[in-house]
Amino acid sequence: MPKTTSKSAAKTKPAAAPAVSAASDKAAPTPGRQQPDAINQDTINAAVWNACDTFRGTVDPSIYKDFVLTMLFVKYISDVWQDHYDQYKKEHGDHPELIKELLKNERFILPPKANFYALHEARHQPGNGERIDKALHAIEENNPTKLRDVFQGISFNDNKLGDEAQKNDILRHLLEDFAKPELNLRPSRVGTLDIIGNAYEYLIKNFASTSGKKAGEFYTPPEVSQLMAQLVDPQEGDQICDPTCGSASLLMKCGQLIRRRSGSKNYALFGQEAIGSTWALAKMNMFLHGEDNHKIEWGDTLRNPKLLDDKGHLRQFDVVVANPPFSLEKWGHDAAENDKYKRFQRGLPPRTKGDYGFILHMIETMAPGSGRMAVVVPHGVLFRGAAEGKIRKQLIDENLLDIVIGLPEKLFYGTGIPAAILVFRKKKKDDKVLFIDASRDYLDGKNQNLLRQQDLDKIMAACAKRKSIDKYAYLATPAEIAENDYNLNIPRYVDTFEEEEEIDLMTVRAEREKLKAELAVLEKQMAGYLKALGYE
Repeated sequence: MPKTTSKSAAKTKPAAAPAVSAASDKAAPTPGRQQPDAINQDTINAAVWNACDTFRGTVDPSIYKDFVLTMLFVKYISDVWQDHYDQYKKEHGDHPELIKELLKNERFILPPKANFYALHEARHQPGNGERIDKALHAIEENNPTKLRDVFQGISFNDNKLGDEAQKNDILRHLLEDFAKPELNLRPSRVGTLDIIGNAYEYLIKNFASTSGKKAGEFYTPPEVSQLMAQLVDPQEGDQICDPTCGSASLLMKCGQLIRRRSGSKNYALFGQEAIGSTWALAKMNMFLHGEDNHKIEWGDTLRNPKLLDDKGHLRQFDVVVANPPFSLEKWGHDAAENDKYKRFQRGLPPRTKGDYGFILHMIETMAPGSGRMAVVVPHGVLFRGAAEGKIRKQLIDENLLDIVIGLPEKLFYGTGIPAAILVFRKKKKDDKVLFIDASRDYLDGKNQNLLRQQDLDKIMAACAKRKSIDKYAYLATPAEIAENDYNLNIPRYVDTFEEEEEIDLMTVRAEREKLKAELAVLEKQMAGYLKALGYE
């Protein structure tokens, strides 16, 4: 279980290595093969994206993303393992038993037959799918604390890849793609974990852009994640949770913000994800980013919350962030009526809309003094009545709601509708609510709009100022919100109406007469030209 002590969180040992045998040594890249010296993020990103060509036109991206991301993971840990093995051999000589002991101190253990290069060497033989699956299971078994069950929902031996011959051929090509010199991911070549972690995020983002509605299940646009991290302002020692964590990109943005500010890894990340394959992405994503101080659970947060304390109560966190599924229909209404964690004491959300189910869960997991949270919601959450209106009133009367931010449309993968971010705090500076209309500030994209740095800066400046700004922000009192029947629809508070400039009809008439006179002169000239040419 993650702790936020500097000892447990701050140290990250060099990436792993398993009991290496002569086989793994032999399977290393061929000596003398030219390895590119120039490494940058774009080169790695392009290489991993090109590896997807093996599947394009044969398998849907929503399926092959798991295969490509998993193979990137296996290739990376194999390169780390081999890099460290070669370094130990260089320092201590060819003493297999000594090297085996030294490798026990790595971040992970890689069994020889699970090494990417062993799989690559056997790629022309039948049974590629079965061999890769066995390698994944061996990696799990040898790393139970970090990688238990991570690959159980991913099978390279799946018939989705076609019959045995086609499957074997596709996987041979995949292994060859990842064996290319550009994808030599040894730490001695690529440097820090950031290169690999960023490549993994790059793949996830590209898969999200091509996965339609399913994309929202596993990825939040990085600019939105960055904004949410800044809004909750994570600090050293914080425990940070995302109860619908997807591939964990939002959680890691919070961790990255702490590291960028302080250089410290003294924080802990917690998450829960309902979809097994997405949970696996989150676990691999954490590993590749070097985020060892985390606890990511697999399960339905509303029906079966798994982030509990030692007394079986909901665990509480300093920071809670989430981009839950919008207006989830089958969210667990029936079980919520008798919720043993008492999350719905402020009201029971509608049977067919789970938005407030997630909000109320998050509210209950905020730590009493330090707790703050940011959640992405569809705009209906701001104004729908009945049960949702009663819950909204209660949250406002308890002075928990701090900020409402309206975002542009087409920001999120899988939906074009505009969304909002709600910020809640257990301990507010005042009893007011700041409304921000940021819906008009963005970079227009063909399929997806983008928040620019200047847009994020403008939002954060308004939050820091916490005052009304003409046509952009409004600081509303409890009385004003009550007067609006606790309707939080942003246009009720932020007036963005632009008056049209008055038209001077006399000036327009004078301009028209001038143009008519000029046209008459031109018509006369044209008639003269036509006459001279014989066109009378």
